Amino acid sequence: MKGSTYHRCYCRDAETGKPLGKACPKLRSRKHGSYSIRQELPNAEDGTRRSFNRAGYETLKEAQADLDHVRGLLALGKEDPDDLALVAELLVKVADEKAQLPDIEETRSRLKAGQDLSSRVTVGEWLDTWLASKKIRKSGITRYECDVRVHLKPRIGHIRVDRLRVSTLAEMFTAIADANEEILENNALRHALKAELATVPIKGVENRARRKALRAELAEMPPFRRNHPPAHPSHAPDRLNDAIPEGPITLNPAAHVKLDPAAKPKALVWTPERVAQWQATGVKPSPVMVWTPQQTGAFLDFMAADRLYAMWHVIAFRGLRRGEACGQPWSETNLDNSSLTVTAQLVQDGWEVEESDPKTDGSFRTVALDDDTVAVLRRHRERQQKERADWGPAWKDTGRVFTNEDGSWLHPGKVTEMFERLVTASGLPPIRLHDLRHGAATLALAGGVDMKVVSEMLGHSSIKITSDIYTSVLPEIAKDAAEAAAKLVPLQRKTEAEAHAKAAAEAEKAKRKAAKKAKSKAKKAKG
Repeated sequence: MKGSTYHRCYCRDAETGKPLGKACPKLRSRKHGSYSIRQELPNAEDGTRRSFNRAGYETLKEAQADLDHVRGLLALGKEDPDDLALVAELLVKVADEKAQLPDIEETRSRLKAGQDLSSRVTVGEWLDTWLASKKIRKSGITRYECDVRVHLKPRIGHIRVDRLRVSTLAEMFTAIADANEEILENNALRHALKAELATVPIKGVENRARRKALRAELAEMPPFRRNHPPAHPSHAPDRLNDAIPEGPITLNPAAHVKLDPAAKPKALVWTPERVAQWQATGVKPSPVMVWTPQQTGAFLDFMAADRLYAMWHVIAFRGLRRGEACGQPWSETNLDNSSLTVTAQLVQDGWEVEESDPKTDGSFRTVALDDDTVAVLRRHRERQQKERADWGPAWKDTGRVFTNEDGSWLHPGKVTEMFERLVTASGLPPIRLHDLRHGAATLALAGGVDMKVVSEMLGHSSIKITSDIYTSVLPEIAKDAAEAAAKLVPLQRKTEAEAHAKAAAEAEKAKRKAAKKAKSKAKKAKG
């Protein structure tokens, strides 16, 4: 197929007004006019002749480079008429849209993968399609929509998917981290200013002036904002992988972005030292804190008369998630067999509540119940039956173990708020409701339960998750572990010290024995 470059201008005859074309005397100068290219393309299906035309090149070199590029694209289909037809359609579209010539290697990859060569989908459009195709629970969709709305569309939604680059995504994640850091700093400053305002007395001229100044300063500061880190930044590669089979991209740039590993807060136990520090400063040592067995017992004693005591008890001892406890049905609770089976949960979507399957496949599980927990649940059932009788026809038969007084579903968010109020009223150091689940794992391990059994109780897919994330080492366990480890190392100084201590103890024992014998002998002689 023929192709060529040519030099042309748009000068017209002064008398006739007709284009001069090649007759223009100024065309002898390379700086006059512009260069154009024309490349023949395979005929259309109806036999119509087609060509790729483009004008406006300042130099012959630029025009020749694009002509060679077009020929390189056509060469991709030289061994397959179908591929050649696809490349020709692509070039026709590029010419009509005056778009940039597509990359030869990328086009080659698309041909091999059988993908659409002329896709012009933006990231925003692709994400809309991707969200619409997800078949997961509504609360999960809501979290994804938040990521798309807050992070992805504002920063990269306008970019064509096939133009997405590793550097663009890396810059996006850096910008997200910087924005969240700024939000946290502003929130901390505002909290500090409000705390200072609370310490200034209301009465007194100077105090009123100080309060007025602090309020003015608060008014000028940014309002409290919630930081929005991407829920799962590591899932970005998975999301874009979905685009590969459908054609927008052939290489997933997100898979090559290097992200700093998310720092997971370590669960710490409320030791006396940490409690004292919290009482002095009001600052928790870690976002994830776990009560000691004594503190857990004190909380449950404090809650003994609460109508939902059984729920707090089950979460504290058997490690149910909040949604699992709210959604647990009586039909899956076998008190005669001392077990319950987790088959459902109540989850929040915004503030709305819906029933859903458990979090993961591993979350479908049967949890053994100890005798005390069975007795607690029996008393709870009797109380619920009395409430049902009191409400009469107005009772809502949801079949749940833990309900509102009228039998309706418990709202998971309200359960969390209730727990936080109760912890504050108890005077104990603060923990989150989910931290009761951490504590359940810790209590079980402290009681000598095997890690595998604890993992199954919590509904984890592997022991590693249980040991790395959901367990905190109680001081008692740590002390036992340290003693056990120390006994495995035979230190000479330690052996000698033990020998000296043993000899001294034996000498003292012999001395006491001799003194006792002498005393007895003297007593007999006196008698």
